[in-house]
Amino acid sequence: MFVMIVGLVFCVMMILRKGRIPGTAIGPSRRILGIVFASLLLMQFTPTKWTHHFGVYAGLAATVAVLAAVGVSASSMRSKRNRALFAAGILFILAVAFTSSNGWWYVSSYGVPWWDKPPSIAGKGFSTGFLGLTILALLLAAWYHVMEPRERNGTEDSVKKTRRLRLLAPSPLTIAAGAVVLFEVLSLLKGAVAQYPAYSIGKSNIESVFGGSCGLAGEVLVESDPNTGVLQLVDRPTDLAGAGAFGASESTGFSPDGVAGDLTADAEDSTAGSANSLDTTTSQSGTTSTPGTGSGTAGGSQSTSGVNGSNVALPFGLDPAKTPVLGSYGAPQNASLTTGWYSLPERNDAAPLLTVAAAGRIRYVNSDGIVTPGAVLQVEYGKKQADGSVDALGRVDPIDIGPSPSWRNLRVPMDQLPADADTVRLVASDTDISADQWLAVTPPRVPTMRTLQDVVGSTDPVLMDWAVGLAFPCQRPVDHLYGVAEIPEWRILPDRIGAESTNAWQDHYGGGPLGWTSELLSARALPTYLDNDWDRDWGSLEQYTPLDPDAVPAQMNVTTETRSGTWTPGPIRYQS
Repeated sequence: MFVMIVGLVFCVMMILRKGRIPGTAIGPSRRILGIVFASLLLMQFTPTKWTHHFGVYAGLAATVAVLAAVGVSASSMRSKRNRALFAAGILFILAVAFTSSNGWWYVSSYGVPWWDKPPSIAGKGFSTGFLGLTILALLLAAWYHVMEPRERNGTEDSVKKTRRLRLLAPSPLTIAAGAVVLFEVLSLLKGAVAQYPAYSIGKSNIESVFGGSCGLAGEVLVESDPNTGVLQLVDRPTDLAGAGAFGASESTGFSPDGVAGDLTADAEDSTAGSANSLDTTTSQSGTTSTPGTGSGTAGGSQSTSGVNGSNVALPFGLDPAKTPVLGSYGAPQNASLTTGWYSLPERNDAAPLLTVAAAGRIRYVNSDGIVTPGAVLQVEYGKKQADGSVDALGRVDPIDIGPSPSWRNLRVPMDQLPADADTVRLVASDTDISADQWLAVTPPRVPTMRTLQDVVGSTDPVLMDWAVGLAFPCQRPVDHLYGVAEIPEWRILPDRIGAESTNAWQDHYGGGPLGWTSELLSARALPTYLDNDWDRDWGSLEQYTPLDPDAVPAQMNVTTETRSGTWTPGPIRYQS
């Protein structure tokens, strides 16, 4: 928009001064500028989302940029001073543009440098460099203002040399546009290289050229049934009550019902990649806070007791009759837990992760070195000996992508465990007795996973949030026929920040599909992971189950009637 407006002002000024833009026909130039002015005038009648409608200027701005580039070229604008002033304006626009992050929409930002902050090298921002060049261009313009009259009085050879240089000098706008395009292409190329073999928009596009890509659906791994991957204890306990179901060698402060009743996710900060912010509260850093809780992960209780006497409602379809749970919520003293050793299965490519369903606030240091405070939970690995004992070989911190304190799946890539490790156990420590500082765990799992494309397929009706549509080209969206919506079997959501926006757009307040799906269906979040990008919150997959299994789709009787353009069924009835 900045470039278009600058180019528009420049072109108008040149036409007013010279009658036309040198090198162009006056008729088409006037029509182009008139169309742009008219579009700016008509845009004011658009009630909302101007930024969404700015896409119409993609073509218009390009034509204005071409006119401006021709007009400011050395062959059209002979004054070096004026060209230097125009270059200063372009450099200033670049300085303003590079004060923002190199942000791309949703999955397009994966691996892209500076996706969450302004571009910089060694702590020096690109915007600072462009601002410095702006000042130099202004000083150069001042120099030309003084020196150009002397050049006009020079020898014939110097005048010819000046003319040759003028013909070869490119437009500052052309150079700037080319540099920005090159920066964008290199950013996405770097993202593809940095992400490989994980998903990136570049990798997906290349695969699409050869007809072999289903986008993100082929990269997201899904646990269809988490119960099948639960590990078994080396020494099977006979007493399954409390910590006994974990074969715990140490348990202090952990209890079967030690889980808070409300596990609604804490608000998180978003810096880039989100569509709209729902919470208008903005932190001092300029980021927007939004919460995000997946279906079935917000806590609760059940009437029947589980295998170790717990009444906690488990997430992700875990069976409480087979899956025990322990938590430190409400413990009056420091809590600690060391479970028994669990046997690891044979390594295979279909089971690349060791996962643990956990809740509460757990300490984690992410790949950028940012520390999330909380209780300590580690996975200790070991090797069984001939006498049946286990030698501990080391510990690893599981990856935790949040959100706290909701139920989520911590994960440890199997390639981080030594090849000779054949057992694991959980070691937890909660030394903060504050009411909101606690953790809860279930036994570790090594699930066999399939891709989302294999699980969902291309025929099942899917309620795809609008933010994810382009990333899942092989899934079939729900049909709407004669004003009646098809019942979805799945829902695909974007990452938590994006889901806050799509939830608001689709909820019952706005007449969206989430208004009637909640009346007909129950949703369960399935454990999902982005292949080879284990600490990425790609989004989530929910499976719908009818509340009434015997319900059948509505049968429609369709008739066709022809009406005139002036026909009306009558006034709309308003109910106060």
